[in-house]
Amino acid sequence: MIRSTTISRKTKETDIQLILNLDGTGKSDIQTGIGFFDHMLEGFTRHGFFDMKLKAKGDLFVDAHHTVEDTGIVLGQAIKEALGDKKGISRFGSSILPMDDALVLCAVDLSGRPYLNFNVTFPTERTGEMDCELAREFFYAVSYCAGMNLHIRLLDGCNSHHIMEAAFKAFARALDMAVKKEERTNEVPSTKGVL
Repeated sequence: MIRSTTISRKTKETDIQLILNLDGTGKSDIQTGIGFFDHMLEGFTRHGFFDMKLKAKGDLFVDAHHTVEDTGIVLGQAIKEALGDKKGISRFGSSILPMDDALVLCAVDLSGRPYLNFNVTFPTERTGEMDCELAREFFYAVSYCAGMNLHIRLLDGCNSHHIMEAAFKAFARALDMAVKKEERTNEVPSTKGVL
């Protein structure tokens, strides 16, 4: 069974449509109006082997905050919906990912309990048209709307582009590991019997 979903969200600030397939091959069609953010999301889909079609229109005349945060909300909702009852998933995933000077650790637990520990600093305020501080807002929204425990930690790095890209790719690899089907059981991976 292919785990995919379509989510739409429209507010006074943004209008977002997203189609996500957790069992994809890494294909993407992403349009947010923020070039660097598109680049990060393309890396996320490619390295997590997720198929994603995303069209986001936001109030970019204000700044990129609403578009980035609301995209995180919608992606988190899509992950949660696509996973369904979570029977047979691995649940946990982690990755330590190098990107030139940058080294980022990411760990995921699809526990149903939202939590973000984002211990990443950027040497510059912006990368392209995206404020670096928006990375935390994005991952916060994803973690809370998906109901996942998400830890992202910078281990080393001096280039903001590389640090951000390593964070998105590490998240992709960790999430791919966590959503994978466990061949040895079709039970919910919890002693509680529910996630």
